[in-house]
Amino acid sequence: MAKMMCAVSGSLVTSLIITPLDVVRVRLQTQPSPSSTTARLPSFLQLPPSLGVSSCCREVFWVQNQSQFCVAAPGSSSAASHATAVFDEAIISDCAAEQTQRRTYNSTLDGLRKIARNEGLSTLWRGLSPTLLMAVPSNVIYFAGYDWLRDSANSPISALSNENTAPLLAGSIARVFSAGAVGPLDMLRTRMQASSSTGKGNGGILRSTVQGLKDMVAEQGYTSLWRGLSLTLWRDVPFSALYWWGYEFGRQRLNESRARSSPLRPGEALSHSALLTDSFIAGAASGAISALVTTPFDVGKTRRQTVQSKGLTAAQLRALPEGQAMPRFLWHIYCTEGTAGLFKGWTARVLRVAPACAIMISSYEIGKRMARQQAEVRDEKSL
Repeated sequence: MAKMMCAVSGSLVTSLIITPLDVVRVRLQTQPSPSSTTARLPSFLQLPPSLGVSSCCREVFWVQNQSQFCVAAPGSSSAASHATAVFDEAIISDCAAEQTQRRTYNSTLDGLRKIARNEGLSTLWRGLSPTLLMAVPSNVIYFAGYDWLRDSANSPISALSNENTAPLLAGSIARVFSAGAVGPLDMLRTRMQASSSTGKGNGGILRSTVQGLKDMVAEQGYTSLWRGLSLTLWRDVPFSALYWWGYEFGRQRLNESRARSSPLRPGEALSHSALLTDSFIAGAASGAISALVTTPFDVGKTRRQTVQSKGLTAAQLRALPEGQAMPRFLWHIYCTEGTAGLFKGWTARVLRVAPACAIMISSYEIGKRMARQQAEVRDEKSL
């Protein structure tokens, strides 16, 4: 119980710290590349002459674009003539360019700055509610499952693995079950984070996102809530395998280095501070490398979950790039956007994952130490 409480507490703290980076990561991954969207832009120069440029309306011409274009409210013919004389095509283009620039993020820092300035500071914590709801079941299943699969004599992989392969297998299997358990909440969070503010506030975004999921379920069934789960597994299974193997390897190297510099006496255990430091360093390093390697799968997962599929049949959805099988979808991204498209948002992802892994694993290791000490005290009292 102690180690589970530490893991859950660590996940709550982690969620509060890294959610802004998660929001920026999703925005970076879902915004179109300039080279892939210029050919799809509609012409705003062929406007009816009776329209005066008196307001801005929203025109969505790609999946996640939220640009504002100064196009018009109908008015009298004299007003329209006056508007035509004052607001020419250059003004319309300037409005479109300005609004598009506000919602185009060039880097992680640029995304943090623009989202906070244009949509409000609270937008950086959008999706925190489902993130917190996911934390408890996901981490309990993940960490408890990893420990049981790796160390228990009753584990199905105990006879198939050794010291080197056990972390790979245990981490992969544990992640499959934890990702499946929180799939719908993950979709809710991803869609909320991909939405730009439109004056509704975070509460309005939550309601509209939930309503969108309800409409999707009505049209495509409950299994649509797990859309992108295969991509999630393509990302999370190799990530978990690499992470746990790298973490155990890193911990072993750090222990060996510490033993050479200040060897422990027989029966002496690492101090809490040494355990915390070693697990934090190993977790951060392994998490950063694993996050970078699996970024293409994260890009595919994010885009597939945020595609606006309302009103499309299953056949029409499959015809979209986002509806293709994972290898073909990632190949499509590579062909249209290059390697940069596959690794879009990698900085935000690494900056998010590395501290999250460090906090989570160090909290869990301290919890394991406390649980073991409590068990020893109980055993001594029972004698």
